[in-house]
Amino acid sequence: PMELFLKMPTALAWPMATQRYNWAFQVDPEPALGGRVVSCPRGKGLGGSSSINGMVYVRGHAATFDEWHQMGAVGWSYRQVLPYFIKAESWEGPPSPYRGTDGPIHVKNGDNAAQTPLFDLFNQAGAEAGYGFTDDYNAGRQEGFGPFAMSIFHSGPNKGARCSTATAYLHPALEQHGHILNVETNAMTKRVLFETENRSDGPPRAIGVEYVHGSNPELIQRLYANKEVIVCAGSIQSPQLLQVSGIGDRDHLSSIGLSEEEILVDNPHVGQNLQDHLEIYFQQEVIPPISIVPVMQSYWRQFLVGLEWVWNRTGLGATNHMESVAFVRSAPDKKFPDVQFHFLPIGISYDGVTLAPSSTGHSLQVHVGTGCSKSRGYVKAKSRNALKAPQIRFNYMSHEEDWADMRNAIGIARQVMRQPALKGIVGQEISPGKDADLDECIREHVESAYHPCGTCKMGRNIEEDRAVVDPSGRVLGVDGLRVVDASVFPVITNGNLNAPVIMVAERVCDMILGKELLKPIDNLLEGDREPWVPPSFEADREREPLVA
Repeated sequence: PMELFLKMPTALAWPMATQRYNWAFQVDPEPALGGRVVSCPRGKGLGGSSSINGMVYVRGHAATFDEWHQMGAVGWSYRQVLPYFIKAESWEGPPSPYRGTDGPIHVKNGDNAAQTPLFDLFNQAGAEAGYGFTDDYNAGRQEGFGPFAMSIFHSGPNKGARCSTATAYLHPALEQHGHILNVETNAMTKRVLFETENRSDGPPRAIGVEYVHGSNPELIQRLYANKEVIVCAGSIQSPQLLQVSGIGDRDHLSSIGLSEEEILVDNPHVGQNLQDHLEIYFQQEVIPPISIVPVMQSYWRQFLVGLEWVWNRTGLGATNHMESVAFVRSAPDKKFPDVQFHFLPIGISYDGVTLAPSSTGHSLQVHVGTGCSKSRGYVKAKSRNALKAPQIRFNYMSHEEDWADMRNAIGIARQVMRQPALKGIVGQEISPGKDADLDECIREHVESAYHPCGTCKMGRNIEEDRAVVDPSGRVLGVDGLRVVDASVFPVITNGNLNAPVIMVAERVCDMILGKELLKPIDNLLEGDREPWVPPSFEADREREPLVA
């Protein structure tokens, strides 16, 4: 049953392959990618995209959150958000003042159930290339090669299963507070309802929502809020919902059929500022039989993996197989890492089935991704009907700096593969291929890392900060309405988004409840008030690579 694949970490490609759990949005052809259409999966169901993602857990570099604060999201600096990262997690690893131990989200490093030396060899090669080692990129030092943390339950009745926001937060809340918490599934919100009459003394106030249920999609139903309406529809559908509810660019809203009376807030920034991460699969032949390719080639071995997981919640079924990671800078002028490597002990396509062609029968894969793209896109409702998918244009690789960053990132991956640790281990480069035209390969093969954000940007005001919500998540220009998801990010973090989205939700939750915010954390690094940023590129590259 598909429900089982939602829970089993190794089956992460399956939920994304079905529209039962994936919105599978259609995206505009990308001009800079030769008109290619890049896929845009989003989680459909409780837990949103945390129920279909890769389960990797990356907070992001400290300097990113300081940038949020400087851009107008006042109060979201690293020292102010760190307590909420700590609050949210239950960390299985070594004790650290940076880590939480009793939060809802379980976080652990992999235990190399595959018993392959490839993870350690990759990290060793990174050190030999001069990039150094970090034992916990979510703590004091992000930069370097090291173990990859994953959001998988490490204890309790769900041990060995995916830890989504549904299983970590919502399911326990339903068990404990089912008498006051009602969840309606198979339903979609059509628009937010506002009280506009008798509001001459203030802005329109959100009072509820209109929605339809799958059992009778023609029947429009209404729910009314006692205090606030909170939108958590994600970076694609949150701006769309605001637009069809009368909040957005006036000309655009008129073009989809909203009357002058229905347009409540003229804010041209709703749906703008769309950002994402791109990555390309770097694949290499492996000479000795130490990859996990044979498991994928044998239905019997896959059955045994599944059986062990169902019976014990251990083994290859209990990992996402991404157990090594690297954060490095692509050039000396980068202030913090702008390149991320996800390492896999197998070369395999996005479908989770098609293996990379290898003459040795074994392969490895590095997801080479850039983390700080300058390209910006947009989301626009095509119709006043929220049930119809919006127009999505990412404008990938539309900035020349993005091309330079991706070329440099691939060059770093190749340099790592040339180091002594991997001598006799790696064979021919499968993809892109040593003779490939790099730009053409990027144009044809780069894919989304599935990290859309920024479309309901957080800031102080509409005019100067080009914001949609204030630093408390409240939609500017109306009362009683908040947005709480990745759409509020002013700028994308330099890693996967699940952890910072959870942090944002934890922090805004305290604001909604009127609680005093957790005290900012200073001086975690002894004698150093600033988050760790190397003084120079040479400081990060601890020495010249053993093999250039």
